[in-house]
Amino acid sequence: MSAHPLAGRAVLQILPALESGGVERTAVDVAAGLVAVGARALVASEGGRLVAELEAAGGRHVPFPAAAKNPLVMARNVGRLARLIRDEGVDLLHARSRAPAWSALAASRSAGVPFVTTAAGIHKAGSAPKRFYNSVMARGDLVIANSAFTAAHLAARHGPPRGRLVVIPRGVDLARFDPDAVSPARVAALREAWDVPRDARIVLLAARLTPWKGQSLLLEALARLRRDDVFAVLAGDAQGRGRHRDRLAEEAAALGFGDRVRMPGHVADMAAALAAADVAVVPSLEPEAFGRGATEAQAMGVPLVAAAHGAVAETVLAPPACADAERTGWLVAPRDARALAGGLAAALALDSVARQALAARARAHVTARYGLDGMIAATLDAYVDLLTRARR
Repeated sequence: MSAHPLAGRAVLQILPALESGGVERTAVDVAAGLVAVGARALVASEGGRLVAELEAAGGRHVPFPAAAKNPLVMARNVGRLARLIRDEGVDLLHARSRAPAWSALAASRSAGVPFVTTAAGIHKAGSAPKRFYNSVMARGDLVIANSAFTAAHLAARHGPPRGRLVVIPRGVDLARFDPDAVSPARVAALREAWDVPRDARIVLLAARLTPWKGQSLLLEALARLRRDDVFAVLAGDAQGRGRHRDRLAEEAAALGFGDRVRMPGHVADMAAALAAADVAVVPSLEPEAFGRGATEAQAMGVPLVAAAHGAVAETVLAPPACADAERTGWLVAPRDARALAGGLAAALALDSVARQALAARARAHVTARYGLDGMIAATLDAYVDLLTRARR
């Protein structure tokens, strides 16, 4: 068998940190894919909880001030990156966030290596300077968008990217997010840690505790349901020194069900969290660039209710885009607590037969379109194509 075209090549990814978000997870997954084909995978960042996983997969972490937005630090980072590229024999540089992307763009030109960007977010731009700052994600020799929605947004804001544009959706680890692979003991341990009664129904919102993710909207929708057996689990790191977390607790108490809201912080075993849930919800107030919570929930066969905008509207099948018998979840009007409550009521009302049928459709949908192996293969193929074009 011939060696993979990337075997022996070195790819350097750069991003602010390696914590728990979709950008960070994708960087680690792609690094593991590179190692699997015999390439050298380097990731430059300020570190975080995923460094150990990166290194366990055979990648190498390079501590680097990649989160810096100070112009002087960013300017110094150009030289640091150029030296790293030369010292490590880097063949391709891939930036996954705006601030390090500016340094990476200049360093790649200085070192003469191809430059890749991944647009994985929808960034607001109320001024010309901010639009210029955001435009770096369209300046790669290869520009990867994580959804068709993101690609359209990028082109509308910045015009056609200067390099080749490809859409490569975020991939779900189908072995990890497999309902048959999650033991009852893991589910029971989470329910116990959350202090949720055995007969309670769980509505799970897995996202950072920040206003635009829609936690307040969910609380308002649950108040409209008027069901004492429903507990809300808002799983995610608190932002802004916990101020939003405190506000959510106050809102839940004012609505009369503060004793049925749980905010456990970051949940490492998200597959078990989804297996414990009766319904997963993605009620984001602003359009998601991708929204991995929606694909992970479908992979686990969990009934899903999501706001019908952004890339989530691409990843969830629901009427009128399909027949009711083909749905994989519920898409409801964004920012509408009444519509969200209606979707939750419908999902909670499924009998066991209907729920099993929905679960099978949802997992098959994600398996066919959003698997991790497919994402990694598409990314590596795009790398090979770029390096081939660069040689020519």
